[in-house]
Formats: sequence, C-alpha cells, structure tokens
Amino acid sequence: QVQLDESGGGLVQAGGSLRLSCVASGSFLSIDDMGWYRQAPGKQRELVAEITSGGMTNYADSVKGRFTISRDNAKNTVYLQMNSLKPEDTAVYYCNADRVLTRTYRYLDFWGQGTLVTVSS
Repeated sequence: QVQLDESGGGLVQAGGSLRLSCVASGSFLSIDDMGWYRQAPGKQRELVAEITSGGMTNYADSVKGRFTISRDNAKNTVYLQMNSLKPEDTAVYYCNADRVLTRTYRYLDFWGQGTLVTVSS
C-alpha cells in the first residue's frame, strides 16, 4: 500500500506563486522518479516536471524558468515551486511516483488524487 498526498493548490492571481507538496507514505522500499502532471479542462494530462532520485530534472517547455521541482528523499516528498503563474497554468495537478519498489520487489506506479490550481487573470 502506497499513498501520495498532495497539498498546496489554490486560487492565485496571475504573476503569483504557489508551492505544491506531495508526500509518499506506506509500504515501499524506494522511489526512482517523482513528478508532477497536470490536466486542464478538456485537455489531456501532460508532464509538467520530473526528478530522479539522483536529482536530474526535466521540465515542460511551457514552465521552464518559472517552475522548479525538488525532492527530499529522506522525507519521501517532492515539491513544485511555481512562480510567475499564468492563467494557462490552471489545471488539476497530480503527483506521480514512478518505479516504486514495493515490499514484494515489484516496480509500480502511483498517482495522487490531484490538487486544483486556479490562476485568475
């Protein structure tokens, strides 16, 4: 059993900032990759940012220079610092943990329930 608990979403004006947090809990041995995805109304879910256990990061072109992903391996937590927010950033943001090594020595993926970010113009 693995759960991802997201927090930090809310309503913010354009140009503002938010920080999303995601804490992984339950029975697992390690998590290789963690990331944030988002899904806007009527759109497909897309990758926003991802980070490996070693700290290598990757960002969607639309958020480069504005968003920063980080993780605390000791706390099994991943963060997404979002600055200079734009109305087009409005979406439900989902935390993802990829290649989670479970107690049964299987690599599985897990998703959070999502947190809504609304950016007003």
